Amino acid sequence: MLLNQTSNYLLAIIKMRKNNIILALKFLVSGALIWFLIDGVDLGAASVRILDADLQILALVMGLAVLQVGICVVRWRAVLGAIDGVLSVSNCFMLYFIGIFFNQALPSAVGGDAVRIYRAYKEGLSLHCSINGVMLERVATVLGLIILVVLATPFFVNRVESEDAAWIIPTLSVLCVSGVASVIVLMYLDRLPSKYSHWSFVHGLALLASDTRRVFLSPVNAFKALSWSLMGHVNIALMVFLLGGSIGLEITWLDCMVLMPPVLLVMTLPISIAGWGVREQAMVAAFALVNVPGEGALALSIMFGLIGLVTGLPGGIAWLISSDKKILKINEISDH
Repeated sequence: MLLNQTSNYLLAIIKMRKNNIILALKFLVSGALIWFLIDGVDLGAASVRILDADLQILALVMGLAVLQVGICVVRWRAVLGAIDGVLSVSNCFMLYFIGIFFNQALPSAVGGDAVRIYRAYKEGLSLHCSINGVMLERVATVLGLIILVVLATPFFVNRVESEDAAWIIPTLSVLCVSGVASVIVLMYLDRLPSKYSHWSFVHGLALLASDTRRVFLSPVNAFKALSWSLMGHVNIALMVFLLGGSIGLEITWLDCMVLMPPVLLVMTLPISIAGWGVREQAMVAAFALVNVPGEGALALSIMFGLIGLVTGLPGGIAWLISSDKKILKINEISDH
């Protein structure tokens, strides 16, 4: 018994130290990227743009940010409905806001999606519905992003220099093939050799494969999930377009529909704190294609990040007043 307790204690310390190391590395990446960016951008000009932003437009963007949460909730519920997951609208809103809070406001090793899975499980969803619902909602998000880029790029190519346009189509093709191939792989995860079927991990993959088919091979379910995903990306592009207009940038809504999806993809990489640093580098590089000056793109990125922080505040309040604040105990799910 004593040996068992000692082992568990040592494992807990190792896990805590590992999380601290990962968190420190994320801070390092964010700091290094921001420092590298600062070296080549006029910070004074960027700050002037932010301070001179049109407040009325900013208020409109905040409204669109709240609308974005609603779109995401409907998309999540569409996926849950396809796999027989039942979660009330009010719970979905609360959990999504809490997820945004953890993604944007906390330098935590625990991501917002992990928190959403944990809390959905605590609210009564089965473990596999909690995990697969969030995972497949993310898959639908990426597929909607690909669809938007495919639809918008042909109209965008004439906006950039010919040498820059030359690599857009090949990159787009790789993105499309990778996205479709990933979904196909998910659909066939239950075709692993039967001798491994008794493993709980393999059983979980089989359930994921089945749920993926239920979402994306059903015309009705796929249309619901992908149309709301597409609408969400169009709304984000509108937010960025309006933010750009509020600080005097000459960009179009079409520019934002093509340039923001790659930025959003890069931000999903778990290498920084809430995407800070990574987002700024990506937006400066992306909007340079349409001749946006570096300080303008930096100001745009900072404002977009701050909008995300403010949007996550209701989730922070909901988490603080909830009876279950021990988010770091997420691994207790695996014990059931």
